[in-house]
Amino acid sequence: MIFGLTIEKLLLIGLVAALLLGPERLPRYAEALASFTKRAREWVSTARTRVRDEMGEDFDDVDWRTLDPRQYDPRRIIREALLDDAPVASVTASQVQPAAPVPPTTPVRSPFRGPLDGPTPYDSEST
Repeated sequence: MIFGLTIEKLLLIGLVAALLLGPERLPRYAEALASFTKRAREWVSTARTRVRDEMGEDFDDVDWRTLDPRQYDPRRIIREALLDDAPVASVTASQVQPAAPVPPTTPVRSPFRGPLDGPTPYDSEST
C-alpha cells in the first residue's frame, strides 16, 4: 500500500484518468508519469548515497525502525515519563502555611492617565 492506496483504488484512478484524458493524450501522460517515476527513484537513490557518504560508517549502525514516528504512542511516552520520576510526597491544604503579605515599597502608577493625574499634555505646535 502506497499512501493508503490499494490495488482497487489505483485501478479506479487509472480508469477515471483514461476516460478523462482520452486515447489521444493518455500515452503522453503515461510516458510523462513513467519518466517522473524514474527521476524520483534516481533522486531517492542519490540522496541515500549522499547520506551514507556523509554519515560514514555510522550509517549502517543506526536502527532506522526505532526512529519511525509511527511507532510512538503519546500516551505510553507520557506514562513512562511520569513513572520514571520518584514518587512525590503529597501535601494537604492544612499543611500549607499562608505567606506573609509584602508591603509595596513604591506606589504603583497606572499606565493610563486619568483626570485626577492633572491636565492632559497638549502641544500647541503639533496641529
